[in-house]
Amino acid sequence: MNATPTDPGDVTRWLQQLGDGRSQASSELFALLYDELRRMARSHLRKENPGHTLSATSLAHEAWFRMAEQTRTQWQNRSHFLAVASTMMRRILVNHELARRADKRDAELVAVTLSGLEQIGLPPDRDVVAVHEALLAFEPVDARAAKVVELKFFGGMENEEIADALGISLATVKRDWALARAWLHRELSAR
Repeated sequence: MNATPTDPGDVTRWLQQLGDGRSQASSELFALLYDELRRMARSHLRKENPGHTLSATSLAHEAWFRMAEQTRTQWQNRSHFLAVASTMMRRILVNHELARRADKRDAELVAVTLSGLEQIGLPPDRDVVAVHEALLAFEPVDARAAKVVELKFFGGMENEEIADALGISLATVKRDWALARAWLHRELSAR
């Protein structure tokens, strides 16, 4: 267990050991996946207000700590782990914004803008909570397409990575993205 794994099978075995609560696997995996977690965190934060109080490092660490505590999750592979990490980061950012708003209930709210809204075709004056709520409303309509949006828009994953993480074809990812973009555009424009 001293060597850094070079093949995906090693990463999968370490992820399974992480689920079993083995701390050695945890520290080795963290070192191995740290750069990817920070890249993903930077992608999430690019859609936030530049003055955000969380850094990419703190977001990556917080997501890691929450995921390492999950002992019932059966990690399938690296893509599965990173997809869940993206979801966890989104939840952390939404919870952070909701807590900030609760602290300022009597003050005027300042919208947290998302610079990536042009991907959906919306002006960048929507906040992370509005997008999160719209995505939650979309999940019952098409859960898989909602997951594609989450991984692409919030997680910054490429179509090929999304296809691998969800176990679907590249063409399906593209169709789901187009459908979800149109639905979210309509939903967020009405608000």
